[in-house]
Amino acid sequence: MISITNIIIAEDHAILRDGLVALLATSPELNIIAEASDGSSAIKLARQLCPDLILMDLNMPNINGTEAITTILKENPAIKIVALTGHKSEEYVRAALEAGAAGYVLKDDTHNVLLTAIEHVLNGDTYLSPGICGSVIKGFLKPDYRSDISDHSWFQLTKREREVTKLIAEGNKSREVAEFLSISLKTVEKHRSNLMRKLDLHSVSELTKYAMENSIIS
Repeated sequence: MISITNIIIAEDHAILRDGLVALLATSPELNIIAEASDGSSAIKLARQLCPDLILMDLNMPNINGTEAITTILKENPAIKIVALTGHKSEEYVRAALEAGAAGYVLKDDTHNVLLTAIEHVLNGDTYLSPGICGSVIKGFLKPDYRSDISDHSWFQLTKREREVTKLIAEGNKSREVAEFLSISLKTVEKHRSNLMRKLDLHSVSELTKYAMENSIIS
């Protein structure tokens, strides 16, 4: 008897979501039960449906994939998550793994690599795309790799400051950010002041440029 794996796909690009659904449909044991277009939706669907596995894009609107992974696994550690992204840098890999992702697959990997990652993760193993293994190993071999990561400005921000950064960079006004995050306008302004100081930025245009250059927003 075939054991069915229930999967949620979290990806903000509809064409890519459709492609993933079509690819995974060739495996009868994989059952797509829902699709999410942003991190917030992924969290809600994971809470409602308790899937076996989530394919999670890291660069999504509202709440990014890394933050979504942290929240989902805090609520339900049994869910397996594979990060599916175009980012090859060690910082993104480390952030995803530290958030709790059990797999890291690149969007330009083959269908077989994705299926292999899913199989490994469901069996309780960790799987890294062959395309990023070399850079990750080099990072671990550097004696000062911990300080390299902790000194990176983005990772000095709190979870809420990252959320505010992303929302402002996407063009939301402070009042809209407050409504979306269900916090006061005063609290948004405080977070905004703190994150601008930590990132050494002085205007919304600079913040937007920073977010785009670091692939925080598309």
